[in-house]
Amino acid sequence: MPAVSPNAPYRLVRRDWGFLGEFRAMASPCELLIASHDEDIAYDMLDMAAREARRIEQKYSRFIEGNYLWRLNHADGKRQLIDEETWQLLAFAKQCFELSDGLFDISACPLMQVWRFTQDAKMPTKADIEAARALVGFARIEFNSQELLMPQGMQLDVGGIAKEYAVDRVAYELAESYAGISVLVNFGGDIACPVANAVPWQVGIEDPNQLDHAAKVLAITQGALATSGDTRRFIEVEGKRYGHIVDPRTGYPVSGAPRSVTVLGPNCVTAGMLATMAMLQGEQAEAFLSEQSVQFSIFR
Repeated sequence: MPAVSPNAPYRLVRRDWGFLGEFRAMASPCELLIASHDEDIAYDMLDMAAREARRIEQKYSRFIEGNYLWRLNHADGKRQLIDEETWQLLAFAKQCFELSDGLFDISACPLMQVWRFTQDAKMPTKADIEAARALVGFARIEFNSQELLMPQGMQLDVGGIAKEYAVDRVAYELAESYAGISVLVNFGGDIACPVANAVPWQVGIEDPNQLDHAAKVLAITQGALATSGDTRRFIEVEGKRYGHIVDPRTGYPVSGAPRSVTVLGPNCVTAGMLATMAMLQGEQAEAFLSEQSVQFSIFR
């Protein structure tokens, strides 16, 4: 029978190879595949993973009013103190911005606020898009290991890196705390496996044109993969599909982007960075990834 925490919606199910742990965080189904038959250890690992994932969500979700990111986003042009974790995320975001020639920009939050990819969403007006685009530009942000200064009206959306960061944090904390136990961490399709497993984990890659159908199965013993795509976040206006990957230079969703991109990498943040960058390349996604010397899968 599944073991369930009385205080949190965790679910732990015994399997032939160990335990499957499940919970929900960051608007995604989250799971751990734990290669251990010790139920107490498996539950402790699941509890640790859920706590850390929810901590990161509570701190960095742009949808939670009053949280850490909300306070940074509503500083009204005033200099703010930041902690080391935030500094590290900003440093990585700067690297993404520079490597993508400004395409990967976490300051694009104002654009994401005018583009709503829900069932009842409408096409934003050109005036709204231009007003939001005027507030975007990571190069205008000043920060160091202790302080952050953003122009008034600019806001950050770290959704493009936070889930992958959470996957890596959880995976490596579990590997350090439970040495020798292989675990596969899967948060909504972003995956990390820091400790090699004797028997490879089988990971299905979803075909966005046939949902709930694994078009490919990858055998992973160690490493990470991340997926970026518009399978569930898009709108259709007058027969034209607009995916949720927005080009900050134009203010509009990327034209010619693949339906999904999956990249294998040494860790989840690197794989996620490359997957999102590939989406932002539009028609040139395949060519871009071919130059990166990584394994990848693309659906159009």
